[in-house]
Amino acid sequence: MSAPFFLGKIIDVIYTNPSGDYVDSLTRLCAGLTCVFLCGAAANAIRVYLMQSSGQSIVNRLRTSLFSSILRQEVAFFDKTRTGELINRLSSDTALLGRSVTENLSDGLRAGAQASVGVGMMFFVSPSLATFVLSVVPPISILAVIYGRYLRKLSKATQDSLAQATQVLTSHVCVVWCGAQSNGQNAWCARTIRAFGKETMEVGKYTSQVDQLLQLAQKEAFARAGFFGAAGLSGNLIVLSVLYKGGLLMGSAHMTVGELSSFLMYAFWVGLSIGGLSSFYSELMKGLGAGGRLWELLERQPQLPFNEGIVLDEKSFQGALEFRNVHFTYPARPEVSVFQDFSLSIPSGSVTALVGPSGSGKSTVVSLLLRLYDPVSDIRFMEHQHYQEPVLFSCSVAENIAYGADNPSSVTAQEVERAAEVANAAEFIRSFPQGFGTMVGEKGILLSGGQKQRIAIARALLKNPKILLLDEATSALDAENEHLVQEALDRLMEGRTVLIIAHRLSTIKNANFIAVLDQGKISEHGTHEELLLKPNGLYRKLMNKQSFMSV
Repeated sequence: MSAPFFLGKIIDVIYTNPSGDYVDSLTRLCAGLTCVFLCGAAANAIRVYLMQSSGQSIVNRLRTSLFSSILRQEVAFFDKTRTGELINRLSSDTALLGRSVTENLSDGLRAGAQASVGVGMMFFVSPSLATFVLSVVPPISILAVIYGRYLRKLSKATQDSLAQATQVLTSHVCVVWCGAQSNGQNAWCARTIRAFGKETMEVGKYTSQVDQLLQLAQKEAFARAGFFGAAGLSGNLIVLSVLYKGGLLMGSAHMTVGELSSFLMYAFWVGLSIGGLSSFYSELMKGLGAGGRLWELLERQPQLPFNEGIVLDEKSFQGALEFRNVHFTYPARPEVSVFQDFSLSIPSGSVTALVGPSGSGKSTVVSLLLRLYDPVSDIRFMEHQHYQEPVLFSCSVAENIAYGADNPSSVTAQEVERAAEVANAAEFIRSFPQGFGTMVGEKGILLSGGQKQRIAIARALLKNPKILLLDEATSALDAENEHLVQEALDRLMEGRTVLIIAHRLSTIKNANFIAVLDQGKISEHGTHEELLLKPNGLYRKLMNKQSFMSV
């Protein structure tokens, strides 16, 4: 900020000594100005480096904290929250807020410091001219406050609209798991879209969301154009005022040419700083708009306590399960009662089959056992491992199997291979070119249904649970794969408490105990033979229907 002052002195030296010897004075001033420039360049480089590195650190910490907060939320939160919104908060909002409080903040502080020092030097050079020139600042300040409030509101609406557009993309094209099913197997949404020829319709949906985003962007562009136009006009008026008033002061010998030049440069510098402050204020308001969305999620406390509750003694716990007078409704549908006074007892080491018509609450039993939800009343005690339609991660076969261990990083290759052998998976895994290092794709899309099932069984073997939950474990497989998977399941079930949700007669018949669920209550229970003796029983009707469908 001393550069304009020194430049003014240089002009005065030259102007006041047109024919004299001013070489020494000019050399000293230029040398001093060179040192100032070098120090300024070094300081600016350090500032940029520190802001860039600290900005990335802040964004990383924000994303880590946000991801941790998301994973701590109860499952009901994900039932009601759009996937696109969460993705947008993790990616766009964190980057926007990080940029606002680091690089943008640094630029804003620099512009503020330059404007303050510049104004001070303007008063130092000529108090009367500075007072005259700065009379234009208050109207611009009022305009900036109004603009900032509007932009903050507009930024929040833009981020919400972007989240909706992202939701359309993730729920229809990207890696989101659809509810669409074909032959009992989950299918990718993109494949479903292609199968039904709905590409044009989905493009129309996405275009509609993007158009809304464009409208908000146009509103922001209009507001920015008005604000920056007014700010630019004020800067030009400041320069014009300096020239007019400064010329008058020079005419009356109250200012020298060098002082006017210094004042002009300080005024120009202050004008640039005001422009920088305007940009800083705009970005800060956008960052605060994004930050408000982030704080909502960061400060949200899960309704279902995370990693809390009674820890059962592993040695004394044998694996018995009991539901006692349980009442339950899904948080997303509190008006619909799923269980009313529901009771079920499963002895340790037994194999219990849970059957019933669609919508009777079978999968809800599994969700409650996994404590994905809490019942409205009473409690049950258990320790469990869930095996359902397998969900594999986008990594190697070995990494997917090792995920079942308490500490996956400590699992050896021999342990992984041993688990795969027991699960009837080693043979087909070794047939892959990369063997256990083969990547399975998103959700295991590169594998067949039977292969995914057996890898999931190997993963469960490493977990070595006392309680095993099987939800439609073999219903989507052909005869050959069903035999291999069932053989692996039989090995996995040895010595464990097992709860099976199944429809196939072959699976149900092997159970020690069968519970028939109907409209949220256990209507019948007993062995397969005992239940078939009830002529009007629901179980017999279900079995007769299955036999008819098989024929």
